[in-house]
Amino acid sequence: MTADLRLVLDPGSIAIIGASENPDKIGGRPVDYLARFGFRGRVFPINPNRTELQGLKSFPNLAALPETPDVAIIAVPGAAAVAAVEACAAAGVKIAIMMASGFGETAGGKAQEQDMAARARARGLRLIGPNSQGLANFATGAVASFSSMYLEAPPQDGPVAIVSQSGAMSVVPYGLLRGQGIGIRHSHATGNDCDVTASELAIAVAQDPGIRLLLLYLESIPDPHHLAEAARVAHARRLPIIALKPGRTEAGQVAARSHTGALANEDRVVDAFMERHGIRRVRDTAEMVDAVALYLKGWTPQGRRLVVISNSGATCVMAADAASDAGMPLAVLSAATQTGLRAVLPSFAATANPVDITAALLTNSRLFSEILPVIARDPAADAFMIGVPVAGAAYDVPVFARDAAAFAELTGKPVAITAPQPMVAGHFKAADLPVFAFETQAVHALDEFIRHHALITRACQRVARAHRCALVAGTPGPTAGEGRLLNEADSLALLSAAGIPVVPHRLCRTPDEAAAAWQELGGRVVVKGCSADLAHKSEYGLVRLNLIDPAVVRDAFADCQRVLNDGGFRFDGVLVAAMAQGRRELLIGAHRDPAFGPVVVLGDGGKYVEAMPDTALLLPPFDVDDVHATLGRLRIAPLLRGVRGEPSMDVAAFAMAAIAVGQLMLDDPAISSLDINPMLLSSAGEGCVAIDAVIFRAEGGDDA
Repeated sequence: MTADLRLVLDPGSIAIIGASENPDKIGGRPVDYLARFGFRGRVFPINPNRTELQGLKSFPNLAALPETPDVAIIAVPGAAAVAAVEACAAAGVKIAIMMASGFGETAGGKAQEQDMAARARARGLRLIGPNSQGLANFATGAVASFSSMYLEAPPQDGPVAIVSQSGAMSVVPYGLLRGQGIGIRHSHATGNDCDVTASELAIAVAQDPGIRLLLLYLESIPDPHHLAEAARVAHARRLPIIALKPGRTEAGQVAARSHTGALANEDRVVDAFMERHGIRRVRDTAEMVDAVALYLKGWTPQGRRLVVISNSGATCVMAADAASDAGMPLAVLSAATQTGLRAVLPSFAATANPVDITAALLTNSRLFSEILPVIARDPAADAFMIGVPVAGAAYDVPVFARDAAAFAELTGKPVAITAPQPMVAGHFKAADLPVFAFETQAVHALDEFIRHHALITRACQRVARAHRCALVAGTPGPTAGEGRLLNEADSLALLSAAGIPVVPHRLCRTPDEAAAAWQELGGRVVVKGCSADLAHKSEYGLVRLNLIDPAVVRDAFADCQRVLNDGGFRFDGVLVAAMAQGRRELLIGAHRDPAFGPVVVLGDGGKYVEAMPDTALLLPPFDVDDVHATLGRLRIAPLLRGVRGEPSMDVAAFAMAAIAVGQLMLDDPAISSLDINPMLLSSAGEGCVAIDAVIFRAEGGDDA
């Protein structure tokens, strides 16, 4: 499929069905753009009412063309668009870009859209759209689009690619980046994604060797396996991907459905998926484009320690605050570095980090060129922010910019400039340096760029396993809550068979068996009613704790049996379990997302988990390092490490249990959801144990 999609990026010929003489109409603008932007292939306008159109020979229909075009643009509405799709399929066209609206984004159009796509696909025709603004490749001149943005911000081929489901969001970042002087090669809008999705098209775009940054706008991710493959292809050549996935709120999800007919994805699962595959998810358009200049420098950051340099004490303070907020430590400059700085700077300057050059820069423009090499030699620094808040006519700004560029070249480390004055910023931009207006903006961009690089590194290290996960994500299976509930005994048996430690227990059918279990388990037990009709037992009085007498155990058995019978619930027996000891109740949950497949939830457990949730998600398969990193983001992370003289808890044992749950979800597609709460965690070296479990399995799935 991907080989076919590469054809749409560099076709040999394009037909425009519904072509217009007027370049301001949807059917006229692609004809104009293909000529204006230097398309090297053949262009065939199709309009039965004209013999010539915008200086080109016009044809009445596809059958009249001298050859079968590689790509067809469908710029006619409604039923005519559906007929055009049929004509393209009959003619052997490989790819059609459908610009017509009124299909899957409307209440009644989804079924028609799906039928149209299925009929086209069966005959070898791939559809982009409907509701597509079009595709534009400025390296080949294949600008099959009707966006007016390319007239407002003239194109320049460059190292950035944009793939978007939304037409507007294929060109808004384009316009912002062109305003920064950054060239864009690809600007593609896929619309409703009835066949070719934005994620699938991204696979083809990621193979373009001229691209150094890929920006995605995705209102839904119906095909995570394609997005995972795009990430794999991209990371194989160290191509970063930044994605804006809106719909984080319920209101946003409703708006997305009305916009492109998209299905909403669970937001936290999207976060976990993108993190796993090394994709940086941003919150808005500004965040998408802010750090682009940093990415295009080709820097490979090795750490997060920041050095701030400015001729303003205020800038130094605000940058230090921003670094603290971002979790970027200020590098501790060596004594040798500070001695070297003191030899250059006036006595009242600050030579620790931040380095305040002071207003002495006004009278001595050489201060920049003299201190930067001193700082460059200090191995403690990983990244730099140079602030020039004010520099007028008396300052030698071109020299500052030249020296900063030489410094960036010497260190090979990320450098961000802050310069709110357009004239000053212009000199640094001309020196090919990333420039920001404000300190917080620059530090945030550095922080996100460095974090993303670390994310990509982790994704590359586990690329084989990540690819496996992507394939699993497309495996059909029951979603959360579907299927039948296993009783607790069967749930614990299934976990135990998967290598997950469970509390010692016995399923008893009679009071005598319960008393014998009390004796066998050590004389302090829990008694619980066991029924496949009840997921939660405490609300019905079916859990009795700390029983230390056989007569009391017998009575508890009888009470549980009576409650189940009186309530009309199935009586599967009574569970007698040892009273386990531990320090913290955690949880491990899992469910099967309809798009992303198995999802594992880790976090704080116990009865207050819904009232005060503290959880994070992972997509299996994952490893010990992934679990440790995930737990480290929880509010309870300090407690797990040990506080106020307490020993740390056995996170290693918990990680192995979590990994086993993830593997169980991969190995057993009949499981729709799984909930271990609590998983009782003890001190380091003492393990963890599942106390209770709730598992739903699809009908027909084998029981443990």
